[in-house]
Amino acid sequence: MDETHPGASPQRATTDTAPAAPSLTAVDRPSSITAVPPGPAVDPAAAAAREDLDDTLQSMPAGDAVVALVAPAGGGVTSASPTPATPATPATPAVSAVSISAVPANASVPAPAGVRTVGGSSDGLPAEASALPRDAEVGASAASGAAASGAAASGAAASGAAASGGAPSGPAPYGDGAGDFDPSGPSQPAYLHRSDTPWSILGRIFKARTRALFHRAGQRITQRTLHIGVSARIFHPEPDGVGLRGKTLQYLEESIAHWIMSRDVIVFMIPTVAQQGMLHYSNIRLRDYASHLDALVLQGGADVSPQSYSLQTTRPEWPGDRVRDMYELELLHAFVEAGKPVLGVCRGCQLINVAFGGTLYQDIVSDVPEAQPHVADSYDRHRHAITFPTGSSLAGMFGGVERAMVNSIHHQAVRTFGPDVSVEARSSDDGIVEAIRYRKAPFVVGVQWHPEFHRAGGEELLDCTPLLDHFLRAARETRF
Repeated sequence: MDETHPGASPQRATTDTAPAAPSLTAVDRPSSITAVPPGPAVDPAAAAAREDLDDTLQSMPAGDAVVALVAPAGGGVTSASPTPATPATPATPAVSAVSISAVPANASVPAPAGVRTVGGSSDGLPAEASALPRDAEVGASAASGAAASGAAASGAAASGAAASGGAPSGPAPYGDGAGDFDPSGPSQPAYLHRSDTPWSILGRIFKARTRALFHRAGQRITQRTLHIGVSARIFHPEPDGVGLRGKTLQYLEESIAHWIMSRDVIVFMIPTVAQQGMLHYSNIRLRDYASHLDALVLQGGADVSPQSYSLQTTRPEWPGDRVRDMYELELLHAFVEAGKPVLGVCRGCQLINVAFGGTLYQDIVSDVPEAQPHVADSYDRHRHAITFPTGSSLAGMFGGVERAMVNSIHHQAVRTFGPDVSVEARSSDDGIVEAIRYRKAPFVVGVQWHPEFHRAGGEELLDCTPLLDHFLRAARETRF
């Protein structure tokens, strides 16, 4: 039966049926450990145990009281003492266990039953012994060796192997060396299943990391604000112009930007670029805008030059803007090659047809006299009806309607279609093309009217919000 002093760590006394009994010793900072062998020979295992005990005691602070309980394998006595101890009874040289405990200062620790004390009374430790400020118990094991007479040792090896079978006596490792996992081992966390293996845990970790990666990628695709580029209108310098009128200006009409921004996207006007600038040199190309922006809107403005579709100008007042044509044609092809959607408005619709090999009526009134007026002094208040032919993708965007009312502010129009360009809408009265689509791209659509001038939800003019939404959805789907 163990007896402990209140506040001290439990003590364990090891007794044996051998004639000798272990001893309890209180010392102040032992400097050496002396074993009492029965004869002149000292077993190597016992010597190793004594060295371990000596190292433990040497590491304790000076002045601490130490209780050393040494249980010899065959009844011998091993004690911790600053001076050599006197042998009490004959014993075998092997030491089976050593227990070291700290006790509070000025405390008396009674010796367990059957254990004789050394250096103090039988009632316990001397009162002068000081104690460690903490409770601690240090155990060390030593392997029993063979007796000098050739008798077999009766202890466990210091490595933890049992003398009977040689199996490890310590806790089993996390695996047996072949990748197996012992769920009943002491290293198994309580929250894991007993059937868990290192491979199953690794698989769950990999799945969790993969889900997190796809979740972040999905957030980036669905939540990052779209960046929409808008081609610039160009104001060319006037002869003898003063101030800004003598400079080249690039600008956009406010309504087109606000219409696009109404769906919570960011709009960037794309300026022209020149490799050999008059004042500043730049390596930026229009294809760089196609790489960094998500979609392109070609806004309205000046006529498309007949030179851009290999025809001569029929009237001197209709030269068009060849400079802007070259800039927007390069920009359009850059976005198409990048797989980005393009929406053309008015002039932009005509430019898409020209870009893919089509031609234009230079003036509807001159080239199609029977056509109704498509431009008037009332500008964006001028309107007419359009119809969607069978199979038109625009009809699907607008809920399957067959007829709608749009504004009309153009005197040029699509004449012949380029390869892979199809009609999406026509004027109801004269059949003039009002919308087209390039079939070899995910979304390249042109409308002849100005959707930015149609009020959202308007009852008379076609609400073009569905057209914008389809365009922006295509931009999000093709942004990578």
